[in-house]
Amino acid sequence: MPWFIKTESFTAQAKDLKEEVRRAVIKKHCSWVNKLNESGTKVYSGYLIDQNGLPGGGGLLLIEAISFESAQSIIRTDPMIKSGFVHWKLQQWINISKKKFT
Repeated sequence: MPWFIKTESFTAQAKDLKEEVRRAVIKKHCSWVNKLNESGTKVYSGYLIDQNGLPGGGGLLLIEAISFESAQSIIRTDPMIKSGFVHWKLQQWINISKKKFT
């Protein structure tokens, strides 16, 4: 089954909110990821940090799905997306370590 990668960054609106408001939505996002994994959908989610170990570089989510449309449909239920907190992009990932090149 193919893998897809969602990249994201906070919107200006989300950056201006109080930290506790952002954390509440992030907590909902984590719960959403856990529920997907419990239901059998393989999902990995995390955030990016800079060379000093500080967050702010956005987030990354990997999801296994049967198609781009299926992955997109699942991603649209993410509380981070539904809240309008992030700009995001979804792409399919092709694992070249399993391909033979000549």
